[in-house]
This record gives sequence, C-alpha cells and structure tokens, in this order.
Amino acid sequence: MRLANRFQTILLSVIFSCSAYAVGVGQYSSYPMPTGQWEECRYTVRNTSFSLWAPTASHVRLNIYSSGTGNNILQTFLMQYNKEEGLWKTTVNKDLNGEFYTFQIQANGHWLAETPGLWAKAVGINGERAAILNLTTTNPTNWEKDRRPPLKSFSDIAIYEMHYRDFSASRSSGIKHRGKFLALTEEKTHTSDGLSTGIDHLKELGITHVHLLPSFDFASIDERDSNRYNWGYDPQNYNVPDGTYSTDPYDPKIRIMEFKKMVMALHLSGIRVVLDVVYNHTSKMDESNFQLTVPGYFYRTDDKGTPSNASGCGNETASERPMMRRYMIQSVLYWAKEYHIDGFRFDLMGVHDIETMNGIRKALDAYDPSIFVYGEGWAAGAPAYPADKLAMKANIIDMPRIAAFGDEMRDALRGPFSDDSKAAFLGAVSGNEMSVKFGIVGAISHPQILYNKVNYSTKPWALQPTQAINYVSCHDDMCLADRLKASIPNATESELLRLDKLAQTIVFTSQGVPFMFNGEEVFRNKRGVHNSFDSPDSINAIDWSLKSKYKDLFEYYKGLIALRKAHPAFRIGHADVIREKLKFLPTTRDNVIAYVLNNHAGGDQAEQIVVVFNSNREEVKQTIDSGKYKVLCRNGEIKLSGLGTVDGGEITVPKQSALILSK
Repeated sequence: MRLANRFQTILLSVIFSCSAYAVGVGQYSSYPMPTGQWEECRYTVRNTSFSLWAPTASHVRLNIYSSGTGNNILQTFLMQYNKEEGLWKTTVNKDLNGEFYTFQIQANGHWLAETPGLWAKAVGINGERAAILNLTTTNPTNWEKDRRPPLKSFSDIAIYEMHYRDFSASRSSGIKHRGKFLALTEEKTHTSDGLSTGIDHLKELGITHVHLLPSFDFASIDERDSNRYNWGYDPQNYNVPDGTYSTDPYDPKIRIMEFKKMVMALHLSGIRVVLDVVYNHTSKMDESNFQLTVPGYFYRTDDKGTPSNASGCGNETASERPMMRRYMIQSVLYWAKEYHIDGFRFDLMGVHDIETMNGIRKALDAYDPSIFVYGEGWAAGAPAYPADKLAMKANIIDMPRIAAFGDEMRDALRGPFSDDSKAAFLGAVSGNEMSVKFGIVGAISHPQILYNKVNYSTKPWALQPTQAINYVSCHDDMCLADRLKASIPNATESELLRLDKLAQTIVFTSQGVPFMFNGEEVFRNKRGVHNSFDSPDSINAIDWSLKSKYKDLFEYYKGLIALRKAHPAFRIGHADVIREKLKFLPTTRDNVIAYVLNNHAGGDQAEQIVVVFNSNREEVKQTIDSGKYKVLCRNGEIKLSGLGTVDGGEITVPKQSALILSK
C-alpha cells in the first residue's frame, strides 16, 4: 500500500472500537439492482447499448466524443430510466468502434461532472473518457491458446513482488521497453557481463508467481509524462490497465493488448501473474467515478456524516453494500477471465467485510480454484464497520482459502515496522524466537508455540499454512539490505550478506507461502528510503550490475527456491500433518531455532530433515538425532546434491547462517 499521508498500524488486526459505525446496509438495501451481469457499454457493429446504474439520479445523459480528450463532442443522448433495475439505458444504432463516451448525472437539480462510468473497460489518455472497442481486437496472436501454468497446491507458490519500473527502468537491465508492460515480454536480455535480466532472470530464479503492483488506471501520474513515478495505489478506473506502462497511452487498444502480451509471455515462461488490487479507497472521493454516479453510496461515513478514513487516504469504500460487493466480485472475475490473471493481492484487505471476501473466493473457485487470493489483514485506521465482520488477519479463520501477510515473522526477523533503527532476531536480539516459530508453522495452531510470547498474535489465526504469507520485506518499507544496515549499523558487508541469506532461508523453508521483494536477490537498495512511493528512478530502479557483484547471493536465492521445490517437507500444506511431522528442538542459546521434519514429511524422499538457524555472531552447538546426514545448506551455500555429510549427535552451526541436513 502507499504510505503517503497515512501510516501502517501493525496491530490493527486487534478488535477496533466501532463507535464510528453509523451507516449500514439497511439505508441502501431498497435500491433496485440489475438482474444478472450488466455492462455499461456493449458494442456490436450495428449498435452499441449503454447502461448506467444510478438509482438516485433525476436525469442521465450520454456524451459521445471522437477522441479521449479535447472539445470534440459528437452527440449527446438523454438516457431512459428502468426503475426495476436502477439502470439508465440507451442504444446508439451505428458503428461506434474507436469513439469515446462519458456519462453525466443530474442530482439535486445540478449536473455533476462527466465520468467514464463505473465499468469502463477501455479508456483514453489519463482515463478521462471511456472508449468503445471490440475487445477481441485487443487479443494478441494465440491469446486463445494462453494457459495458466500448472499449480497443484497453494503450498507450491513462491511469490516475487515487483514494480514494472523498478524492475526494468535502469539501462543496466538491457531491456528495450523500460518501465513498460512489454518489459516483461522481452527475452535474451542481459547485463553488460552477460547475466540474464528481465523475464529470463525470473525464469532462472525459479519463482512461480509474479506479483505486479497496481496496474489498473490510476490518477497520480499524467500518462503523457514518462518521467513520473508512483506505485499506483490511487484508483481511478478499476477495470482497465494504466497507460503509464503502455507504449501509447492515447490509444485505448494498445494498453490492453500490451498487458495481455505480458501475461502470455509470463505464462509461457511458467510463471503465474498476481494483480495488486485496491478496492478499499479511491484516489479522490468527490470527483471519483463512484461519487459522480451514485453520490454517497459507495463510501462509509461516521455518525456525523464525515467520510470514514480507514484507508488513510481520505475515504474508505463500503464493501458491505450490495452493489459495491457485486462490483468487487465482478471486477475480480473480469480480470481473471479477460486478462487471464492468476491471483489477487488485496490492499488493506481489513477495510473490506468478510462476506465480500468470501464471495470473491467463491466466485473464483467456481471459475478456477487455482487462482490465489491474499491481502493485508489490517487497515490504516478504524473502519466504520463492526470489527468482527472485517477481513482482518485475526478473522482469517473465517475466510477459508484466503491468505494474509504474517507481520509476526517479518518484524521478529528484522525489527518493528515503526522503528527502522531497531533490530530483532537477525541482529541477535533475544526474545523473538517464538514469533519466528509462529511463522515457521504458518500461523496455525501448534502444540509447541507459546502464543503469549508471540509479538502480535495471542492465538493462531490461520486454519491452514497456505493462509499465511511469510516475508521479510516488500515494496512499502525499507528493502532488506537497507533495513539491515539501519538496524545493525556496525555490521560489515560480509555480515549483512550472511544475514540476508539467513532471513530468506527462514522465509522459504517455512510452512506458509513465501514472498520476496524484487531485487533482494541482487542486494538492491533504495538508499535508505522507507516510503519510496513517488521517489525517482535513482531511488527505486534496480541496478542490474549488482547481479554480477553479488552473483553468490543470487545463486543462493536460486538454490533456496530450488530447495523448497525439491523438498515437499517445506511445503506440506496441511495443518494436521505439520503438527504431526514438525517438531522444534531444545536449544542452549538465545537466537537459535532448530526443528526437524520427520517421517518423510509431506511425502519427502528424506526420512528426516533438520533445520537450524543461528543469528549469533559466533558458531553454536546443537544436539540432533544420531545418524549420517547429507548437508543441503551450510555457511551461506546451498547444494541439492549435497555439500558433504555429517554425523548426528552434536553438530556445529556456523555464525549468522542456516544449517539444513537430510537423512
């Protein structure tokens, strides 16, 4: 999420005071609703039909334009109201392909500003006007043959979060379409030293899912200015790609086709695509498409009628209201069907209600149950809705097959979100071991977890480990290298690299779904900037020459992902089996965590796997079962075929590193 003018509150999974909750579903339940799925613009060669859900409007007019901007209106039509469905309708009996339109409603005797409507599927420059298109003409060659890469279980997922511009803006990337959708279609791109970049880098790394930061049409950047940067957490038109990442933002067809080309290229590379969606707020309230269509309906207010602000951005949407719920479900399905999206990450998911999130999951399960859904299980303030009905992390247990980020492990590893200077387990700060263990089991109930010693949760919040996203860094925070430098200021670069490897080893060998931030595998930095949502490329762009400098680190990440794929014991996926097979071992030192995965856990070929994490600045001794073990990971090196063997009993674990053994 964007953190400008708002803060992330780690503890917002706790119960909120709901004194602000004033406006409920009842006030709006009598509004007529469309029957079935409706479209605001349905094009054919002979005619185009238009409909707008605006049950409170006194009049609605449709304006047709010849282009996406400028004073070029062609015709205006007064629309007719269907009171049974709350829809204003009209049909234009000619071929309108390539032209543009807006709606304008009259409320309380005044004509409001023009809007492209709620459901624009194509737009012109800066999303000011909707475009009329035959969407089949936006499909790349062989789009109908595009298939999602195989996925047997959510436990097999490894997520790579990225921003188009971060990933490809630097000349060192060797990418032609820098900062564009097409950057993720180019093959055989490389650094000056011949190391792979772009989509080849992702394939080499081995991740299964790319998580794309917001890609819908957002408001903060003038699409005519290619030098501006923003993460895009300020929605304008939810159902069409943003023109910033298009090679021609003026042409409505280009942005759609290029986005589809990107998805298809990733699929052909064996990588699924996750879309970051931001339904919890809009860029503005008064001038939003929601407010210009049905004023007041789509937003929550407090008992004084003031817009509620759980998003920290000036407004929060009302997912519990029938049409907003329907809108979110239909929008997610549209991206899944039209753009072949494989997963959705919900920004500030805690603002939304549980029923809506379960409705989204149910709809996706009916279409394709392999589509993954996860989100931030918190909000930036107290939503104006009862806490026990919100999709907070604490309520994930009521949302089967939906996952949330686990900030327990994150902060137990690197230190609290609220203070970049404070270290935790990675800095050998005692007292964080139980919170790390909570993440290792995937936030489920486990008999060896002492929940009164877990940092943010006093009880398990996941039914299954696939409901917990494990991570140590993401876009809206210091990247891992910067955080380690800030919290352990006297560490040498050699120590920082050791701790970087240790952090990600804990994430990728844990039972939740592993998640990493783009560029961590080449030790990228953001010059210490915590909240780089609108920082320039000099801060955000990945310098791909780092891949040569830190080749050993990249190879470790690559080996770590391969290790997880090769050993199903690290991705069991079932809570009962984890409780049976995963046992924590007693340790004699603080800042040491040890556990075993027994009896071919998860169907693993290994009878037993031993994992020990040591964040101390000196080696430690650890007692394990007797026998001969193959060394899979030791002292910052991973090798699936083995780094040699050791005898059980008492073993030595090098400083600031992981030791992983199998027998």
